[in-house]
Amino acid sequence: MAASLSIRLAVFDCDGTLVDSQHSIVASMHRSFDAHGFARPAPNDVRRVVGLPLREAIVRLLPDGVADDHARLEAGYIEAFRGLREQGAVIDTLYPGAIAALDALGAGGWILGVATGKSSRGLLATLQTHGIRDRFVTLQTADMGPGKPNPDMLLNAMKETGADPDATVMIGDTTYDMEMARRAGAMALGVAWGYHPEEDLLSAGAHAVIRDFDELTARLESLDGAPEEGST
Repeated sequence: MAASLSIRLAVFDCDGTLVDSQHSIVASMHRSFDAHGFARPAPNDVRRVVGLPLREAIVRLLPDGVADDHARLEAGYIEAFRGLREQGAVIDTLYPGAIAALDALGAGGWILGVATGKSSRGLLATLQTHGIRDRFVTLQTADMGPGKPNPDMLLNAMKETGADPDATVMIGDTTYDMEMARRAGAMALGVAWGYHPEEDLLSAGAHAVIRDFDELTARLESLDGAPEEGST
């Protein structure tokens, strides 16, 4: 990423990138499927759809279901997740090094944002729990428009902040993040600690993949408008 650009925007995915929320997501999905009499999807299958809008994720988990089934499962998931949160059972742990990486980017003049498959309410709850809401200038969620891999969330983040695509990096753990970045004309930086394998991120268009947050700042500074394909 060229240092001469005046506005540099780093947009983070949330689940699987900033926080490890798989346990709450899998538990809520299982509760919903149980409540409506459907066989539980495998935990890995649930992790594979994290990042998609909730209805689309459920359709993928129950492809033979009808629209009414999907609607009931969606409502059941929301109810289950809300119940877990009210019980204090939602523990979305920040990944190691996340705070230090955000500090370093802020000190380096980066504008920060989030683009996530979470609802606005869910994202705010997560960010406020960890005391990091104020670090992000733009928040893009699935209930604000088309979800990933549609580029609208990232395009809206760039519009809100005035950043150009070649000065914007999407940082995420899923192929949906990488595809969204590519469609928006932005840089795509994968993280290897989330829910999709590194090789899938590269196949989906990641310009690079990092293995821990300690690598983030140096990797961002090394990116430019024409990175080597598939670099790690």
